[in-house]
Amino acid sequence: MFLGVDGGGTKTALCLINQDGQVIAQRQVPSVDYFAHGIEIVERYLTQGIESVCQEAGIAAHELEFAFFGLPTYGEASGDVAALDSAPRAVLGHGRYQCNNDMVCGWAGSLGAVDGINVISGTGSMTYGERRGTGARVGGWGELFGDEGSAYWIAVRGLSVFSQMSDGRLAPGPLMDVFRDHLDLTADLDLVDVVLNRWKGTRSEIAALSRQVGQAAARGDVSASQILADAGRELAALVDCTRRRLAFGPDETVPVSYSGGVFSSEVVLATFTAELCRRGVQHEIHQPLYTPDVGAALYAAKLAGTPLSPDALVRLRAGLAIAPSNA
Repeated sequence: MFLGVDGGGTKTALCLINQDGQVIAQRQVPSVDYFAHGIEIVERYLTQGIESVCQEAGIAAHELEFAFFGLPTYGEASGDVAALDSAPRAVLGHGRYQCNNDMVCGWAGSLGAVDGINVISGTGSMTYGERRGTGARVGGWGELFGDEGSAYWIAVRGLSVFSQMSDGRLAPGPLMDVFRDHLDLTADLDLVDVVLNRWKGTRSEIAALSRQVGQAAARGDVSASQILADAGRELAALVDCTRRRLAFGPDETVPVSYSGGVFSSEVVLATFTAELCRRGVQHEIHQPLYTPDVGAALYAAKLAGTPLSPDALVRLRAGLAIAPSNA
């Protein structure tokens, strides 16, 4: 059996699958985001999760063939990597596992752990892709000097447009009323109080305003539509850079998957798709095939040298499709 662990920012999801494409057990434990809660929580919650999922499956941890652990912020503080790499060993009782950033889980789930590129655009943005055993990450530098095309990036540009419209530097558009109504502004300058004083510049609060940019675009606001189109182009640029770093040839078809709330915008998705096509490379674009925890388990099988067969992958998708109705 193969264990996949997707350590997200709000929870840690574990999935156990077998070679035939059956999900044997799934569990959730608290997040192992140690930047927020301290590195000691990583071993604690991984132990809790592994023991729980193995108990459900009726096996001992040392019987697992291979495991993959996708950990948030892994690799973003070099001095912590050794401690993170060693965290699962005590509970597993062996070294048949690998750790990496949780972005790998998203890629593996989106494409079934086959060569290609996954782009994520939620609060932040980044890509991860693999080709012939080589991986590449692009983006994910954070909101201060990166995360192009993300919800935060869109929202900040929306706030800038609002301020310019209020000043008269831009012609007023529907975005003004959308922001005024949503934020219940008595005066336009109250925006400063809301964002900087009440919200304290909180990343998630600001990023959520990307929805209002989308509403303004739907009402015909030219500036809002331009922001969304620019986001699509930025995300396509991340994918194209990843393609070049992975050395996909000009005649190769590049599988590309996308996920995250920003892609719910028709403008973003249409511009993203058009921009990739404009670059003269054949892309096969689709939504994710599996969830990240399942992707982590698929990647564990691949790392073990025994990737699931195409038939097993079909059975896995079929089983996951019917599981919610049986719950």
